[in-house]
Amino acid sequence: MVADNPIGVFDSGVGGLSVLREIRRQLPAEDLVYVADSRYAPYGDQSDETIEKRAIALTQFLASASAKAIVVACNTATAIAIETLRSRFSVPIVGMEPAIKPATLETRSGVIGVLATRQTLASSKFSTLLVAYGAGIQVLLQPCPGWVEQVEKGDLSSPATTSLVEKCVGPLLSQGADTLVLGCTHYPFLTPVIRAIAGPAVTILDPAAAVARELQRRLRTIDLLSQRSQDGTERLWTSGSLTAQSVDSLWTKTVDVQQLPSPFL
Repeated sequence: MVADNPIGVFDSGVGGLSVLREIRRQLPAEDLVYVADSRYAPYGDQSDETIEKRAIALTQFLASASAKAIVVACNTATAIAIETLRSRFSVPIVGMEPAIKPATLETRSGVIGVLATRQTLASSKFSTLLVAYGAGIQVLLQPCPGWVEQVEKGDLSSPATTSLVEKCVGPLLSQGADTLVLGCTHYPFLTPVIRAIAGPAVTILDPAAAVARELQRRLRTIDLLSQRSQDGTERLWTSGSLTAQSVDSLWTKTVDVQQLPSPFL
Protein backbone atom coordinates (compact mmCIF):
# COMPACT_ATOMS: atom_id res chain seq x y z
CA MET A 1 0.00 0.00 0.00
CA VAL A 2 1.42 3.39 -1.03
CA ALA A 3 0.28 6.98 -0.52
CA ASP A 4 -0.63 7.45 -4.19
CA ASN A 5 -3.17 4.62 -4.13
CA PRO A 6 -6.79 5.80 -4.42
CA ILE A 7 -9.44 6.14 -1.74
CA GLY A 8 -12.50 3.96 -2.33
CA VAL A 9 -16.05 5.11 -1.55
CA PHE A 10 -19.37 3.33 -2.05
CA ASP A 11 -23.08 3.87 -1.48
CA SER A 12 -26.36 2.33 -2.61
CA GLY A 13 -26.51 4.95 -5.37
CA VAL A 14 -25.50 8.55 -5.99
CA GLY A 15 -26.15 9.76 -2.44
CA GLY A 16 -22.58 9.09 -1.36
CA LEU A 17 -21.46 11.78 -3.79
CA SER A 18 -22.36 14.17 -0.97
CA VAL A 19 -19.57 12.52 1.03
CA LEU A 20 -17.25 12.28 -1.97
CA ARG A 21 -17.47 16.03 -2.58
CA GLU A 22 -16.45 16.72 1.03
CA ILE A 23 -13.54 14.29 0.73
CA ARG A 24 -12.51 16.07 -2.44
CA ARG A 25 -12.73 19.45 -0.70
CA GLN A 26 -10.60 18.37 2.26
CA LEU A 27 -8.20 16.08 0.37
CA PRO A 28 -7.69 17.69 -3.05
CA ALA A 29 -4.62 15.64 -3.99
CA GLU A 30 -6.23 12.23 -3.51
CA ASP A 31 -7.44 9.97 -6.31
CA LEU A 32 -11.00 8.79 -5.62
CA VAL A 33 -12.86 5.71 -6.82
CA TYR A 34 -16.62 5.77 -6.24
CA VAL A 35 -19.15 2.97 -6.70
CA ALA A 36 -22.86 3.70 -6.94
CA ASP A 37 -24.68 0.43 -6.27
CA SER A 38 -27.70 1.74 -8.15
CA ARG A 39 -28.92 -1.71 -9.14
CA TYR A 40 -29.82 -2.31 -5.48
CA ALA A 41 -30.88 1.21 -4.46
CA PRO A 42 -32.33 2.08 -2.09
CA TYR A 43 -30.65 -0.09 0.54
CA GLY A 44 -33.43 0.92 2.92
CA ASP A 45 -35.74 -1.44 1.01
CA GLN A 46 -33.30 -4.37 1.05
CA SER A 47 -32.85 -7.15 3.61
CA ASP A 48 -29.92 -7.10 6.02
CA GLU A 49 -28.49 -10.15 4.24
CA THR A 50 -28.58 -8.44 0.84
CA ILE A 51 -27.02 -5.25 2.19
CA GLU A 52 -24.18 -7.18 3.83
CA LYS A 53 -23.52 -9.19 0.64
CA ARG A 54 -23.43 -6.00 -1.43
CA ALA A 55 -21.12 -4.26 1.04
CA ILE A 56 -18.70 -7.20 0.88
CA ALA A 57 -18.79 -7.31 -2.93
CA LEU A 58 -18.19 -3.57 -3.31
CA THR A 59 -15.39 -3.61 -0.76
CA GLN A 60 -13.80 -6.50 -2.67
CA PHE A 61 -14.02 -4.44 -5.86
CA LEU A 62 -12.43 -1.40 -4.25
CA ALA A 63 -9.72 -3.57 -2.71
CA SER A 64 -9.02 -4.97 -6.18
CA ALA A 65 -8.59 -1.34 -7.32
CA SER A 66 -5.82 -1.01 -4.67
CA ALA A 67 -7.83 1.33 -2.44
CA LYS A 68 -5.72 2.40 0.55
CA ALA A 69 -8.86 3.18 2.57
CA ILE A 70 -12.58 2.66 2.05
CA VAL A 71 -15.47 4.89 3.07
CA VAL A 72 -18.88 3.30 3.49
CA ALA A 73 -20.81 6.41 2.45
CA CYS A 74 -24.14 4.99 3.54
CA ASN A 75 -25.71 5.02 7.01
CA THR A 76 -27.69 1.84 6.37
CA ALA A 77 -24.72 -0.17 5.08
CA THR A 78 -22.59 1.11 7.93
CA ALA A 79 -25.14 0.07 10.53
CA ILE A 80 -25.58 -3.41 9.09
CA ALA A 81 -22.23 -4.39 7.58
CA ILE A 82 -19.27 -2.35 8.79
CA GLU A 83 -18.21 -4.76 11.54
CA THR A 84 -18.21 -7.61 9.03
CA LEU A 85 -16.15 -5.54 6.60
CA ARG A 86 -13.60 -4.62 9.25
CA SER A 87 -13.23 -8.27 10.22
CA ARG A 88 -12.62 -9.36 6.61
CA PHE A 89 -10.50 -6.58 5.15
CA SER A 90 -7.24 -5.10 6.38
CA VAL A 91 -7.56 -1.60 4.89
CA PRO A 92 -8.94 1.24 7.06
CA ILE A 93 -12.73 1.38 6.71
CA VAL A 94 -14.58 4.56 7.70
CA GLY A 95 -18.35 4.52 8.11
CA MET A 96 -21.26 6.90 8.57
CA GLU A 97 -23.57 7.46 11.48
CA PRO A 98 -26.32 10.01 12.11
CA ALA A 99 -24.97 13.08 13.93
CA ILE A 100 -26.92 12.51 17.15
CA LYS A 101 -24.14 13.73 19.46
CA PRO A 102 -23.57 17.05 17.60
CA ALA A 103 -27.34 17.54 17.45
CA THR A 104 -27.67 17.26 21.23
CA LEU A 105 -25.09 20.04 21.54
CA GLU A 106 -26.79 22.24 18.94
CA THR A 107 -30.43 22.05 20.05
CA ARG A 108 -31.93 24.86 22.06
CA SER A 109 -35.44 23.42 22.34
CA GLY A 110 -34.27 20.00 23.50
CA VAL A 111 -36.00 18.39 20.51
CA ILE A 112 -34.13 16.99 17.51
CA GLY A 113 -35.44 15.22 14.43
CA VAL A 114 -33.61 12.40 12.68
CA LEU A 115 -34.39 11.95 8.98
CA ALA A 116 -33.25 8.51 7.80
CA THR A 117 -34.24 5.25 6.14
CA ARG A 118 -36.28 2.68 8.04
CA GLN A 119 -33.32 0.28 8.03
CA THR A 120 -31.04 2.83 9.68
CA LEU A 121 -33.58 3.78 12.33
CA ALA A 122 -34.27 0.11 13.15
CA SER A 123 -30.60 -0.89 13.43
CA SER A 124 -28.90 -1.85 16.68
CA LYS A 125 -26.11 0.59 15.88
CA PHE A 126 -28.60 3.46 15.83
CA SER A 127 -30.15 2.26 19.10
CA THR A 128 -26.68 2.35 20.64
CA LEU A 129 -26.27 5.96 19.51
CA LEU A 130 -29.55 6.93 21.14
CA VAL A 131 -28.59 5.28 24.42
CA ALA A 132 -25.16 6.94 24.38
CA TYR A 133 -26.21 10.50 23.50
CA GLY A 134 -29.98 10.83 23.68
CA ALA A 135 -30.45 11.15 27.42
CA GLY A 136 -32.39 14.28 28.36
CA ILE A 137 -33.20 15.05 24.72
CA GLN A 138 -36.39 14.28 22.82
CA VAL A 139 -35.34 12.48 19.63
CA LEU A 140 -38.00 12.24 16.92
CA LEU A 141 -37.41 9.49 14.37
CA GLN A 142 -38.67 10.14 10.85
CA PRO A 143 -38.32 7.65 7.98
CA CYS A 144 -38.39 9.37 4.60
CA PRO A 145 -39.91 7.11 1.92
CA GLY A 146 -39.29 8.29 -1.63
CA TRP A 147 -36.45 10.70 -0.88
CA VAL A 148 -33.68 8.41 -2.12
CA GLU A 149 -35.57 7.67 -5.32
CA GLN A 150 -36.02 11.39 -6.08
CA VAL A 151 -32.30 12.05 -5.64
CA GLU A 152 -31.42 9.04 -7.77
CA LYS A 153 -33.52 10.57 -10.55
CA GLY A 154 -31.86 13.95 -10.09
CA ASP A 155 -35.25 15.41 -9.15
CA LEU A 156 -34.15 17.73 -6.36
CA SER A 157 -36.71 20.51 -6.34
CA SER A 158 -39.89 19.59 -8.20
CA PRO A 159 -43.33 19.98 -6.59
CA ALA A 160 -43.40 16.20 -6.07
CA THR A 161 -40.07 16.27 -4.23
CA THR A 162 -41.09 19.30 -2.19
CA SER A 163 -44.29 17.52 -1.17
CA LEU A 164 -42.37 14.43 -0.02
CA VAL A 165 -40.01 16.56 2.04
CA GLU A 166 -42.85 18.57 3.58
CA LYS A 167 -44.64 15.39 4.70
CA CYS A 168 -41.58 14.31 6.68
CA VAL A 169 -40.17 17.62 7.93
CA GLY A 170 -43.45 19.33 8.82
CA PRO A 171 -44.38 16.98 11.69
CA LEU A 172 -40.92 17.35 13.24
CA LEU A 173 -41.18 21.13 13.22
CA SER A 174 -44.68 21.03 14.69
CA GLN A 175 -43.31 19.02 17.63
CA GLY A 176 -40.64 21.63 18.35
CA ALA A 177 -37.57 20.23 16.61
CA ASP A 178 -34.99 22.96 16.06
CA THR A 179 -32.24 20.62 14.84
CA LEU A 180 -32.56 18.15 11.95
CA VAL A 181 -30.09 15.30 11.45
CA LEU A 182 -29.62 14.05 7.88
CA GLY A 183 -29.25 10.31 8.44
CA CYS A 184 -28.83 9.29 4.80
CA THR A 185 -26.15 10.48 2.36
CA HIS A 186 -28.77 11.16 -0.32
CA TYR A 187 -30.52 13.75 1.85
CA PRO A 188 -27.92 16.58 1.72
CA PHE A 189 -28.85 17.07 -1.93
CA LEU A 190 -32.33 18.03 -0.68
CA THR A 191 -31.00 20.58 1.82
CA PRO A 192 -32.28 23.61 -0.16
CA VAL A 193 -35.81 22.20 -0.05
CA ILE A 194 -35.48 21.22 3.62
CA ARG A 195 -34.17 24.71 4.43
CA ALA A 196 -37.03 26.39 2.57
CA ILE A 197 -39.54 24.39 4.62
CA ALA A 198 -37.76 24.54 7.98
CA GLY A 199 -36.67 28.17 7.87
CA PRO A 200 -33.36 29.79 8.84
CA ALA A 201 -33.62 29.15 12.59
CA VAL A 202 -33.46 25.36 12.26
CA THR A 203 -30.02 23.70 12.26
CA ILE A 204 -29.46 21.02 9.59
CA LEU A 205 -26.62 18.59 10.30
CA ASP A 206 -24.76 16.65 7.59
CA PRO A 207 -21.96 14.37 8.90
CA ALA A 208 -19.99 14.32 5.62
CA ALA A 209 -17.37 16.85 6.78
CA ALA A 210 -16.73 14.85 9.96
CA VAL A 211 -16.32 11.66 7.92
CA ALA A 212 -13.77 13.35 5.65
CA ARG A 213 -11.86 14.59 8.70
CA GLU A 214 -11.81 11.09 10.21
CA LEU A 215 -10.58 9.67 6.90
CA GLN A 216 -7.81 12.27 6.79
CA ARG A 217 -6.84 11.47 10.38
CA ARG A 218 -6.71 7.73 9.71
CA LEU A 219 -4.56 8.17 6.60
CA ARG A 220 -2.22 10.58 8.39
CA THR A 221 -1.79 8.10 11.24
CA ILE A 222 -0.55 5.40 8.86
CA ASP A 223 1.39 7.87 6.69
CA LEU A 224 -0.73 7.31 3.57
CA LEU A 225 -1.85 10.85 2.75
CA SER A 226 -0.92 11.79 -0.81
CA GLN A 227 1.88 14.33 -1.04
CA ARG A 228 1.30 15.21 -4.69
CA SER A 229 0.95 18.87 -5.64
CA GLN A 230 -1.59 18.30 -8.45
CA ASP A 231 -5.30 17.68 -8.00
CA GLY A 232 -6.48 14.11 -7.74
CA THR A 233 -8.81 12.31 -10.14
CA GLU A 234 -12.24 10.73 -9.78
CA ARG A 235 -13.43 7.45 -11.29
CA LEU A 236 -17.09 6.48 -10.98
CA TRP A 237 -18.57 3.00 -11.34
CA THR A 238 -22.14 1.76 -11.14
CA SER A 239 -23.93 -1.57 -10.85
CA GLY A 240 -27.00 -0.10 -12.52
CA SER A 241 -27.85 2.18 -15.43
CA LEU A 242 -26.43 5.38 -13.97
CA THR A 243 -25.17 7.80 -16.64
CA ALA A 244 -22.79 10.74 -16.56
CA GLN A 245 -25.75 13.00 -17.27
CA SER A 246 -27.56 11.87 -14.13
CA VAL A 247 -24.43 12.61 -12.08
CA ASP A 248 -23.86 16.11 -13.50
CA SER A 249 -26.41 17.81 -11.23
CA LEU A 250 -24.82 16.24 -8.14
CA TRP A 251 -21.12 16.54 -8.91
CA THR A 252 -18.91 19.51 -9.69
CA LYS A 253 -17.75 18.37 -13.11
CA THR A 254 -18.53 15.85 -15.82
CA VAL A 255 -17.08 12.40 -15.22
CA ASP A 256 -17.32 9.12 -17.08
CA VAL A 257 -19.38 6.42 -15.37
CA GLN A 258 -18.26 2.84 -15.98
CA GLN A 259 -20.16 -0.40 -15.50
CA LEU A 260 -19.12 -2.48 -12.53
CA PRO A 261 -17.52 -5.76 -13.66
CA SER A 262 -19.89 -8.73 -13.55
CA PRO A 263 -18.16 -10.61 -10.69
CA PHE A 264 -19.18 -7.75 -8.39
CA LEU A 265 -22.80 -7.39 -9.50
